[in-house]
Amino acid sequence: MSIKWGFRVPYINHLMKTYVLLLGFYLLATNGFASDKTTIRIGVQPTGTLAWELSVLQTEDNAKNLDFNIETHPIATSEAGKIALQSGAVDVIVSDWIWVSKARSEGNDFTFYPYSTTSGSLIVPESSPILTIKDLKGKRLGIAGGELDKNWLLLQTLAQQAQLDLNTSVEKVFGAPPLINEQLKQGRVDAALNYWHYGAKLEAQGYRQVIDGKGLLKGLGIPENVPALGYVFKQSWATGHKKGVDSFFQASKKAKQLLCASEPDWKKIIPLIQADDMATQTKLRQRYCEGEVTRWGAPEQQAAERIYTLLRKVSNNLLTGKSEHLQPGTFWSQD
Repeated sequence: MSIKWGFRVPYINHLMKTYVLLLGFYLLATNGFASDKTTIRIGVQPTGTLAWELSVLQTEDNAKNLDFNIETHPIATSEAGKIALQSGAVDVIVSDWIWVSKARSEGNDFTFYPYSTTSGSLIVPESSPILTIKDLKGKRLGIAGGELDKNWLLLQTLAQQAQLDLNTSVEKVFGAPPLINEQLKQGRVDAALNYWHYGAKLEAQGYRQVIDGKGLLKGLGIPENVPALGYVFKQSWATGHKKGVDSFFQASKKAKQLLCASEPDWKKIIPLIQADDMATQTKLRQRYCEGEVTRWGAPEQQAAERIYTLLRKVSNNLLTGKSEHLQPGTFWSQD
Protein backbone atom coordinates (compact mmCIF):
# COMPACT_ATOMS: atom_id res chain seq x y z
CA MET A 1 0.00 0.00 0.00
CA SER A 2 1.47 3.36 -0.99
CA ILE A 3 0.78 6.72 0.55
CA LYS A 4 0.45 9.71 -1.71
CA TRP A 5 1.35 13.03 -0.13
CA GLY A 6 -0.80 15.97 -1.14
CA PHE A 7 2.12 18.47 -1.30
CA ARG A 8 3.61 19.45 -4.60
CA VAL A 9 7.25 20.35 -5.00
CA PRO A 10 6.58 24.04 -5.80
CA TYR A 11 4.54 24.33 -2.60
CA ILE A 12 7.35 22.82 -0.52
CA ASN A 13 9.82 25.24 -2.10
CA HIS A 14 7.53 28.12 -1.20
CA LEU A 15 7.35 26.94 2.43
CA MET A 16 11.14 26.68 2.62
CA LYS A 17 11.63 30.18 1.24
CA THR A 18 9.11 31.57 3.70
CA TYR A 19 10.88 29.80 6.58
CA VAL A 20 14.28 31.15 5.58
CA LEU A 21 12.88 34.68 5.26
CA LEU A 22 11.21 34.54 8.68
CA LEU A 23 14.36 33.10 10.23
CA GLY A 24 16.36 35.99 8.81
CA PHE A 25 14.00 38.56 10.30
CA TYR A 26 14.15 36.76 13.65
CA LEU A 27 17.95 36.79 13.75
CA LEU A 28 18.05 40.50 12.88
CA ALA A 29 15.51 41.29 15.56
CA THR A 30 17.16 39.25 18.31
CA ASN A 31 20.57 40.73 17.54
CA GLY A 32 19.30 44.29 17.40
CA PHE A 33 20.79 44.71 13.93
CA ALA A 34 24.18 44.49 15.67
CA SER A 35 25.89 43.68 12.39
CA ASP A 36 25.33 47.28 11.31
CA LYS A 37 27.29 48.63 14.29
CA THR A 38 31.01 49.30 14.28
CA THR A 39 32.83 47.27 16.92
CA ILE A 40 35.62 49.33 18.48
CA ARG A 41 38.34 47.34 20.25
CA ILE A 42 39.89 49.62 22.85
CA GLY A 43 43.08 49.04 24.82
CA VAL A 44 42.34 50.18 28.38
CA GLN A 45 44.47 50.47 31.50
CA PRO A 46 42.16 49.29 34.31
CA THR A 47 43.19 52.18 36.60
CA GLY A 48 43.09 54.87 33.91
CA THR A 49 40.45 57.54 33.37
CA LEU A 50 39.38 55.95 30.09
CA ALA A 51 38.08 53.03 32.15
CA TRP A 52 35.92 55.53 34.06
CA GLU A 53 34.33 56.85 30.88
CA LEU A 54 33.79 53.45 29.30
CA SER A 55 32.02 52.25 32.44
CA VAL A 56 29.57 55.13 31.97
CA LEU A 57 29.07 54.36 28.29
CA GLN A 58 28.50 50.68 28.94
CA THR A 59 25.75 51.01 31.55
CA GLU A 60 22.55 49.31 30.43
CA ASP A 61 20.69 52.60 29.85
CA ASN A 62 23.46 54.16 27.78
CA ALA A 63 24.64 51.10 25.84
CA LYS A 64 21.28 50.47 24.18
CA ASN A 65 21.35 53.95 22.62
CA LEU A 66 24.84 53.68 21.14
CA ASP A 67 25.30 52.96 17.44
CA PHE A 68 28.65 51.25 18.02
CA ASN A 69 29.87 48.34 20.13
CA ILE A 70 32.76 48.57 22.59
CA GLU A 71 35.15 45.68 23.13
CA THR A 72 37.63 46.42 25.92
CA HIS A 73 41.09 44.84 26.07
CA PRO A 74 43.06 45.34 29.32
CA ILE A 75 46.61 46.66 28.90
CA ALA A 76 49.17 46.97 31.68
CA THR A 77 51.04 50.10 30.53
CA SER A 78 50.99 52.77 27.84
CA GLU A 79 53.85 50.98 26.09
CA ALA A 80 51.86 47.75 26.08
CA GLY A 81 49.01 49.69 24.48
CA LYS A 82 51.27 50.86 21.65
CA ILE A 83 52.37 47.30 21.00
CA ALA A 84 48.76 46.11 20.95
CA LEU A 85 47.82 48.84 18.47
CA GLN A 86 50.79 48.15 16.21
CA SER A 87 50.05 44.42 16.18
CA GLY A 88 46.38 44.96 15.32
CA ALA A 89 45.12 43.48 18.60
CA VAL A 90 43.16 46.68 19.32
CA ASP A 91 41.79 49.54 17.23
CA VAL A 92 42.18 52.42 19.68
CA ILE A 93 44.44 53.40 22.60
CA VAL A 94 45.11 56.61 24.51
CA SER A 95 48.54 58.07 23.79
CA ASP A 96 50.18 61.34 22.72
CA TRP A 97 50.57 63.13 19.39
CA ILE A 98 54.36 63.25 19.61
CA TRP A 99 54.46 59.47 19.35
CA VAL A 100 51.91 59.56 16.52
CA SER A 101 54.00 62.00 14.49
CA LYS A 102 57.15 59.94 14.99
CA ALA A 103 55.30 56.77 14.00
CA ARG A 104 53.96 58.44 10.85
CA SER A 105 57.48 59.53 9.92
CA GLU A 106 58.40 55.85 10.01
CA GLY A 107 55.59 54.92 7.61
CA ASN A 108 52.79 54.08 10.03
CA ASP A 109 49.17 55.09 9.50
CA PHE A 110 48.29 56.32 13.01
CA THR A 111 46.41 59.51 13.80
CA PHE A 112 45.25 61.39 16.91
CA TYR A 113 41.99 62.80 18.28
CA PRO A 114 42.12 64.85 21.54
CA TYR A 115 41.11 63.30 24.85
CA SER A 116 42.49 65.45 27.69
CA THR A 117 44.51 68.62 28.33
CA THR A 118 45.59 67.52 31.81
CA SER A 119 49.22 66.51 32.16
CA GLY A 120 51.82 66.26 34.93
CA SER A 121 52.69 68.55 37.81
CA LEU A 122 55.56 69.59 40.06
CA ILE A 123 54.63 68.85 43.69
CA VAL A 124 56.37 69.80 46.97
CA PRO A 125 55.52 69.55 50.68
CA GLU A 126 53.29 72.39 51.89
CA SER A 127 56.11 73.88 54.01
CA SER A 128 58.74 73.62 51.25
CA PRO A 129 60.75 76.75 50.40
CA ILE A 130 60.37 75.83 46.71
CA LEU A 131 57.96 78.40 45.26
CA THR A 132 59.22 78.67 41.68
CA ILE A 133 61.35 76.64 39.29
CA LYS A 134 64.40 78.73 40.23
CA ASP A 135 64.13 77.38 43.77
CA LEU A 136 64.93 73.87 42.52
CA LYS A 137 68.62 74.76 42.35
CA GLY A 138 70.61 72.48 44.61
CA LYS A 139 67.59 70.32 45.43
CA ARG A 140 66.78 66.65 44.85
CA LEU A 141 64.12 66.22 42.16
CA GLY A 142 62.14 63.03 41.63
CA ILE A 143 61.08 62.53 38.01
CA ALA A 144 58.56 59.98 36.73
CA GLY A 145 58.82 58.75 33.17
CA GLY A 146 62.54 58.90 32.48
CA GLU A 147 64.86 61.27 30.65
CA LEU A 148 62.42 61.72 27.74
CA ASP A 149 59.35 62.49 29.82
CA LYS A 150 57.66 65.46 28.13
CA ASN A 151 57.04 67.36 31.36
CA TRP A 152 60.69 66.97 32.33
CA LEU A 153 61.80 68.26 28.94
CA LEU A 154 59.44 71.24 29.13
CA LEU A 155 60.55 71.98 32.71
CA GLN A 156 64.16 72.07 31.51
CA THR A 157 63.23 74.40 28.65
CA LEU A 158 61.43 76.82 30.96
CA ALA A 159 64.31 76.75 33.46
CA GLN A 160 66.75 77.59 30.68
CA GLN A 161 64.89 80.85 30.14
CA ALA A 162 65.83 81.71 33.74
CA GLN A 163 69.48 80.73 33.07
CA LEU A 164 69.10 77.55 35.11
CA ASP A 165 70.40 74.23 33.79
CA LEU A 166 68.43 71.59 35.67
CA ASN A 167 70.68 68.82 34.40
CA THR A 168 73.59 70.22 36.38
CA SER A 169 71.91 72.18 39.17
CA VAL A 170 69.61 69.50 40.63
CA GLU A 171 70.12 65.95 41.82
CA LYS A 172 67.86 63.87 39.58
CA VAL A 173 66.09 60.76 40.79
CA PHE A 174 64.19 58.82 38.12
CA GLY A 175 61.62 56.18 38.95
CA ALA A 176 58.15 54.75 38.46
CA PRO A 177 55.31 57.13 39.43
CA PRO A 178 54.34 55.34 42.69
CA LEU A 179 58.00 55.20 43.73
CA ILE A 180 58.48 58.92 43.10
CA ASN A 181 55.49 59.72 45.33
CA GLU A 182 56.95 57.55 48.10
CA GLN A 183 60.34 59.21 47.74
CA LEU A 184 58.70 62.59 48.34
CA LYS A 185 56.70 61.34 51.33
CA GLN A 186 59.83 59.91 52.92
CA GLY A 187 61.81 63.10 52.35
CA ARG A 188 64.30 61.48 50.01
CA VAL A 189 63.54 64.05 47.32
CA ASP A 190 62.58 67.71 47.75
CA ALA A 191 60.14 67.86 44.83
CA ALA A 192 58.36 65.40 42.55
CA LEU A 193 57.55 65.81 38.86
CA ASN A 194 54.85 63.21 38.34
CA TYR A 195 51.81 62.32 36.23
CA TRP A 196 48.72 64.33 37.03
CA HIS A 197 46.77 61.68 38.99
CA TYR A 198 49.77 60.93 41.21
CA GLY A 199 50.16 64.67 41.78
CA ALA A 200 46.46 64.93 42.64
CA LYS A 201 46.81 62.18 45.25
CA LEU A 202 49.65 64.11 46.89
CA GLU A 203 47.65 67.34 46.84
CA ALA A 204 44.81 65.57 48.63
CA GLN A 205 47.30 64.72 51.40
CA GLY A 206 48.36 68.34 51.88
CA TYR A 207 51.17 68.67 49.36
CA ARG A 208 51.40 71.76 47.16
CA GLN A 209 51.50 72.15 43.38
CA VAL A 210 54.21 74.51 42.13
CA ILE A 211 53.33 74.28 38.44
CA ASP A 212 51.51 71.91 36.09
CA GLY A 213 51.80 71.07 32.41
CA LYS A 214 49.58 73.96 31.33
CA GLY A 215 51.63 76.34 33.46
CA LEU A 216 54.83 75.13 31.82
CA LEU A 217 53.39 75.86 28.37
CA LYS A 218 52.13 79.31 29.39
CA GLY A 219 55.58 80.09 30.79
CA LEU A 220 57.01 79.15 27.40
CA GLY A 221 54.65 81.56 25.63
CA ILE A 222 52.03 79.01 24.58
CA PRO A 223 48.67 80.04 26.12
CA GLU A 224 46.55 77.56 24.15
CA ASN A 225 45.27 74.47 25.98
CA VAL A 226 46.85 71.80 23.82
CA PRO A 227 45.65 68.25 24.55
CA ALA A 228 48.37 66.16 26.14
CA LEU A 229 46.64 62.87 25.41
CA GLY A 230 44.24 61.61 22.79
CA TYR A 231 42.71 58.62 21.10
CA VAL A 232 45.21 57.05 18.71
CA PHE A 233 44.14 54.73 15.88
CA LYS A 234 44.85 53.87 12.26
CA GLN A 235 43.65 56.53 9.85
CA SER A 236 42.61 53.92 7.28
CA TRP A 237 40.54 52.06 9.89
CA ALA A 238 38.78 55.26 11.00
CA THR A 239 38.03 56.28 7.42
CA GLY A 240 36.33 52.94 6.87
CA HIS A 241 34.28 53.22 10.07
CA LYS A 242 33.74 56.98 10.17
CA LYS A 243 30.15 56.97 11.45
CA GLY A 244 30.91 54.70 14.39
CA VAL A 245 34.18 56.47 15.22
CA ASP A 246 32.60 59.93 15.21
CA SER A 247 29.74 58.66 17.37
CA PHE A 248 32.23 57.18 19.83
CA PHE A 249 34.03 60.51 20.20
CA GLN A 250 30.74 62.30 20.85
CA ALA A 251 29.68 59.67 23.40
CA SER A 252 33.06 59.84 25.12
CA LYS A 253 32.74 63.60 25.54
CA LYS A 254 29.24 63.19 26.96
CA ALA A 255 30.51 60.55 29.41
CA LYS A 256 33.19 62.95 30.68
CA GLN A 257 30.58 65.68 31.13
CA LEU A 258 28.36 63.28 33.09
CA LEU A 259 31.20 62.34 35.40
CA CYS A 260 31.92 66.01 36.04
CA ALA A 261 28.32 67.17 36.49
CA SER A 262 26.33 64.19 37.75
CA GLU A 263 26.85 62.93 41.29
CA PRO A 264 25.08 59.58 40.66
CA ASP A 265 27.30 58.87 37.64
CA TRP A 266 30.42 59.88 39.55
CA LYS A 267 29.56 57.64 42.50
CA LYS A 268 29.19 54.65 40.20
CA ILE A 269 32.82 54.81 39.10
CA ILE A 270 34.37 55.41 42.54
CA PRO A 271 35.35 51.70 42.85
CA LEU A 272 37.57 52.20 39.78
CA ILE A 273 39.42 55.16 41.32
CA GLN A 274 41.23 53.09 43.95
CA ALA A 275 40.95 55.85 46.55
CA ASP A 276 38.91 55.36 49.70
CA ASP A 277 39.08 58.86 51.17
CA MET A 278 36.84 61.69 50.01
CA ALA A 279 39.68 64.23 49.75
CA THR A 280 41.52 62.12 47.15
CA GLN A 281 38.36 61.35 45.22
CA THR A 282 37.48 65.05 45.10
CA LYS A 283 40.93 66.18 43.97
CA LEU A 284 41.11 63.47 41.29
CA ARG A 285 37.72 64.54 39.99
CA GLN A 286 38.78 68.21 39.94
CA ARG A 287 41.98 67.59 38.00
CA TYR A 288 40.26 65.15 35.65
CA CYS A 289 37.50 67.63 34.82
CA GLU A 290 40.01 70.43 34.27
CA GLY A 291 41.29 68.37 31.35
CA GLU A 292 38.11 68.67 29.30
CA VAL A 293 38.89 69.60 25.69
CA THR A 294 36.75 72.65 24.91
CA ARG A 295 38.60 73.88 21.83
CA TRP A 296 40.41 71.95 19.13
CA GLY A 297 41.13 73.82 15.96
CA ALA A 298 43.84 75.64 14.02
CA PRO A 299 45.19 77.68 16.99
CA GLU A 300 45.66 74.59 19.15
CA GLN A 301 47.20 72.58 16.33
CA GLN A 302 49.57 75.42 15.47
CA ALA A 303 50.53 75.58 19.15
CA ALA A 304 51.24 71.84 19.02
CA GLU A 305 53.73 72.53 16.23
CA ARG A 306 55.53 75.05 18.47
CA ILE A 307 55.62 72.55 21.34
CA TYR A 308 56.99 69.94 18.93
CA THR A 309 59.83 72.29 17.96
CA LEU A 310 60.73 72.89 21.61
CA LEU A 311 60.70 69.19 22.46
CA ARG A 312 62.69 68.30 19.37
CA LYS A 313 65.42 70.74 20.35
CA VAL A 314 65.69 69.89 24.05
CA SER A 315 65.58 66.12 23.43
CA ASN A 316 68.09 66.34 20.57
CA ASN A 317 65.58 64.52 18.31
CA LEU A 318 65.41 61.52 20.65
CA LEU A 319 61.74 62.04 21.55
CA THR A 320 60.43 63.32 18.23
CA GLY A 321 62.62 61.69 15.64
CA LYS A 322 64.53 63.66 13.03
CA SER A 323 61.56 65.23 11.28
CA GLU A 324 61.64 69.03 11.63
CA HIS A 325 57.85 69.31 11.76
CA LEU A 326 54.79 67.40 12.87
CA GLN A 327 53.88 64.91 10.19
CA PRO A 328 50.83 65.67 7.98
CA GLY A 329 47.86 63.62 9.17
CA THR A 330 49.03 63.51 12.79
CA PHE A 331 45.66 64.98 13.79
CA TRP A 332 42.47 63.22 12.70
CA SER A 333 40.17 65.37 10.60
CA GLN A 334 36.44 64.70 11.00
CA ASP A 335 35.60 66.56 7.77
